[in-house]
Amino acid sequence: MSDYIIGLTGGVASGKSEVARRFEVLGIAVADADIAAREAVATGSAGLAEVVEAFGVEVLDANGALDRAAMRRRVFMDDAQRRRLEAIVHPRVRAALRDACEAAPGPYAIAAIPLLAEGGGRATYPWLQRILVVDVPRAAQLARLLLRDGIDELLANRMIDVQATRQERLTLADDVIFNDGPLEALDAHVAALDRRYRALAAAAAEQAPL
Repeated sequence: MSDYIIGLTGGVASGKSEVARRFEVLGIAVADADIAAREAVATGSAGLAEVVEAFGVEVLDANGALDRAAMRRRVFMDDAQRRRLEAIVHPRVRAALRDACEAAPGPYAIAAIPLLAEGGGRATYPWLQRILVVDVPRAAQLARLLLRDGIDELLANRMIDVQATRQERLTLADDVIFNDGPLEALDAHVAALDRRYRALAAAAAEQAPL
């Protein structure tokens, strides 16, 4: 059971997944909000039924599953619809992440939450002991997003713009990885943070009431 939980966040295409993978290699459980969000609206789920009620059956594909590409285009161009979708999905995601982290083995666990700042930060996630932000300049973020998703620059910029600003994320941060270099540079950053988190988790466990 892990009572010490780290929130991992960063803007789109900042390198959060690469950081998470490195923690996993070190034996740390990572609960991924993106996976939890997919499960929250899986075929046959109460979450999907609520999405259909809010947006109509046209958001489903031929197999009755959520048409994610169509949904993404729809909400990223309309703030009101994006907030409506988030109001359905985010509470389910928060509950799933906390349950997964608290049940995880190891000295601490990580909740990977891309929209941590947008979703209310510490007020919404009071069970996070620390927040780690993966930070990257906008130019690098845009280039990675275009390459990764094969989308046009208009949509890529819109995806960045609807998220929190770099400063809003950094304001939440207890720890920061500035990921503007080669991926190999992440190894040393993650190893150092792992040592710190293991020590902090051990200290917290010693102070916890029996």
